[in-house]
Amino acid sequence: MEGTVDGFRYGAVTPVAAYVMACLGGALGLRCIVRSLLNTQSWKPGWLALGAASIGCGIWTMHFIAMIGFQVEETRIRYDTGLTLLSLAVAIVVVGIGVFIVGYRGAGTASLSFAGIVTGLGVAAMHYLGMYAMRLNGAINYDALTVGLSIVIAIVAATAALWAAVTIRGFLTSLGASLVMGVAVSGMHYTAMAAVSVHVHGTTGGAWAGASASSLLLPMLVGPVIFLVLAGVVVMFDPLLVLGDGDWNRPTAHRRPAVRPAEGTTPAPTHSSLFETPTGPTSARPHPYDTPRRTVER
Repeated sequence: MEGTVDGFRYGAVTPVAAYVMACLGGALGLRCIVRSLLNTQSWKPGWLALGAASIGCGIWTMHFIAMIGFQVEETRIRYDTGLTLLSLAVAIVVVGIGVFIVGYRGAGTASLSFAGIVTGLGVAAMHYLGMYAMRLNGAINYDALTVGLSIVIAIVAATAALWAAVTIRGFLTSLGASLVMGVAVSGMHYTAMAAVSVHVHGTTGGAWAGASASSLLLPMLVGPVIFLVLAGVVVMFDPLLVLGDGDWNRPTAHRRPAVRPAEGTTPAPTHSSLFETPTGPTSARPHPYDTPRRTVER
């Protein structure tokens, strides 16, 4: 018989929480990618990897928070632990591929299109792999047209996110882009869930055995959430990421020129940090206790 599918078991709680996590992951990922582009002296692979992991964890966390609110009234739902963890790895890896492509090759039409397609297909693969991890007393069926629409939304959302990552520099504009990105990712998820129908078996078997949603998903969500919080701490304590629009991201040649000293005065030595010594030969500086000798005329 056909099962009664409900994707909003807890009302608006799970959709709102899922959207917030998608926005958080997107915002942190975009700022980390911007950080790798603003300063060529920074460790670019590290910032790109942190950005990819933030976006991937945000998407994965969004999916499984939303899945906590999914139920089939005629049967319990359980999850395979290995496949659930594999879906997290897929999300991070495929987002990382797209991020590294645009991070090193820029937002050209060819590279952006290829990276968006790869990342979008990866996000869709993460979603349906997470769905495949479900174990219930029945068979899950999908509407092919709705599945295709969800994949198109995933590709468009991924392309727009990658374009924003290498184009938008300001903090507020990145925040706005992450809000739009959260809408797109959440829209892809619920579009894909609209394609689901469940045919419940008449008898209970052991093929659907696994960890329950509450016993598996809630503890597994703790790790990605903690990672996103720590990534947020890294972002907020980096002034180049927070300021975004000021002198931090101006090229050296376009920064304000230093004030020239008045004629007849000696310019003060410049220090690039507290741990650097003034430039210039040491022998040219007089010792503070050396006094010039006077010649007395007789």
